[in-house]
Amino acid sequence: MKHQILKLVTDGLYKEALQLYTQHLSASLLPNKFTFPPLFKACAKLNSPIQGQILHTHLIKTGFSHDIYAATALTDMYMKLNCFEYALKVFSEMPDRNLASLNTIVSGFWRNGYCEEALILFKDMLFGLPRPNSLTVATVLPACQSLELGMQVHSLVIKLGVELDVYVATSLLTMYFNCEEIVLATKVFVNMTNKNVVSYNAFLSGLLQNGVPRIVPNVFKDMRDSSQEEQPNSVTLVSVISACASLLYLQFGRQVHGIVMKTEVQFDTMVGTALVDMYTKCRAWQWGYDVFKDMDGSRTLITWNSMIAGLMLNNQSEMAVALFEELGFEGMKPDSATWNSMIRGFAQLGKGFDAFKYFKKMQSAGVEPNLKCITSLLPACSVLSALKQGKEIHGLAIRRGISNEEFIATAFIDMYMKCGYSSCARKVFDQFKPKPDDPAFWNAMISGYGRNGEYELAFEIFDFMLEEKVKPNSATFIGVLSSFSHAGQVDRGLQVFRMIGKDCELSPNVEHFCCIVDLLARCGKLEEAKELIQEMPDPPAMVFASLLGACRFHLNYEIGEEMAMKLSELEPKNPAPFVILSNIYAAVGRWGDVERIRRKIDERGLRKFPGFSSIAVT
Repeated sequence: MKHQILKLVTDGLYKEALQLYTQHLSASLLPNKFTFPPLFKACAKLNSPIQGQILHTHLIKTGFSHDIYAATALTDMYMKLNCFEYALKVFSEMPDRNLASLNTIVSGFWRNGYCEEALILFKDMLFGLPRPNSLTVATVLPACQSLELGMQVHSLVIKLGVELDVYVATSLLTMYFNCEEIVLATKVFVNMTNKNVVSYNAFLSGLLQNGVPRIVPNVFKDMRDSSQEEQPNSVTLVSVISACASLLYLQFGRQVHGIVMKTEVQFDTMVGTALVDMYTKCRAWQWGYDVFKDMDGSRTLITWNSMIAGLMLNNQSEMAVALFEELGFEGMKPDSATWNSMIRGFAQLGKGFDAFKYFKKMQSAGVEPNLKCITSLLPACSVLSALKQGKEIHGLAIRRGISNEEFIATAFIDMYMKCGYSSCARKVFDQFKPKPDDPAFWNAMISGYGRNGEYELAFEIFDFMLEEKVKPNSATFIGVLSSFSHAGQVDRGLQVFRMIGKDCELSPNVEHFCCIVDLLARCGKLEEAKELIQEMPDPPAMVFASLLGACRFHLNYEIGEEMAMKLSELEPKNPAPFVILSNIYAAVGRWGDVERIRRKIDERGLRKFPGFSSIAVT
């Protein structure tokens, strides 16, 4: 009986193992102490506490409840089924405990959220018998939820002399990655003398988890060069392909695809889905679609979602719609991620009406919109000035209890501002007490008031932001300086400009300089604006265009000609600078210069494009 049951459990046939045990009982074939451990494992895998308790009863009746191996397996089953009190009772009633039983209870503690207790028990083991081994250490490290605890365990690991054990070292680097200590994790990895595929996978996934994908390709190359035995598996390849997708490394991604095709993992669903995602993000959607078609028979809903989202990203909305419709024929139903891909895709492509159409379809299908879906729709409301739909989405967010999330509240403020309803945006802003310390929340109000011409209110919010000790970021200053420019407040604008480097420890960027140039130019301080441009390392075309526009307003043809010539160097095919300069000369009656500029336009083969008007039919 023992060997048959063990084989079934090893093969993952858990129900069949339990059925065989029942049949043997019915035939009066009595179990022995080795029968129960694989059966307890089957109950844990099937998440069946009732069946586990029945077997526990049989264990007691057959007199094997004090057997250390059976009791250890029973403790492990109860821990994995979250029956924590039952597990502790079994453990406390064990007359003898070995290292395996102690390891089981330590892992059970942290798995059920009792991390401190797991560490206390581990420390007690250090001064008793049996002494902890590498498996104990690998078991207790996931319980270290802080860097301080993790480093304490690391020092104990060194005292035990198991720091070079591959499983211990892998657990250590995982712990350091979870604490966002990339340098310490890397140090552990570099010092490992015998790396296996599990340790490589842990290091690669840790790098991705901590936002360092650039190192992943080099680690992968090192893995392939340093060992012929440790070949990458599907987990390795998914990590490397994901890094290529993040970095847009199409060429390296193609090389990894070539490696995939030479191994048995070429038909792995996870690897195929990662390839689809990588190709579409690298704007090679045709190759992604070829992989998708080759996966026929092994595609999951995640694969379909990845392909649909990728087509939307590559402006292939018609193909995305066709695939969406095909889902039903494959016997699958769209989930929230599928609907989000369609809605977000249409919104990002500027097809707001289609985005709302699929939003309505999603609601009709009984799928609840989540935070990502709602925030995807709000930009479409802004583009279409669809205040009615925006208010409906706001109402939906209130009913779902997510309207007070900072991120979504910021999106609602931005939507109301872009629809021209600053009073609605202010209501959303005012409902937060205390105010969030995320500058994006404040920026939405400042830039929104500026966009709607309510400059004094923009200044009021900026002052309020400083009073609340919220640190402005680069975008904050762009919004404020732009408002000062349009309001013509030169002195205050220059004062705030100086704040960027002095009080906020930021470096003024090109956009900040553009705002100040525009501010000075609008107020007629053209010489000062020109001097500021000369201080900039690489001024962009928009700075010269801004000053040229001010020269037209103030009829300053001298600086105007300088700006027009600079613009013509940066944009040699753009006739607009010469046309504006010609208009300046015409306004002051310098007709000879008008003719000179027009000849220059003809000599360069430039052509002024005619104006046009557009209307929207509703």
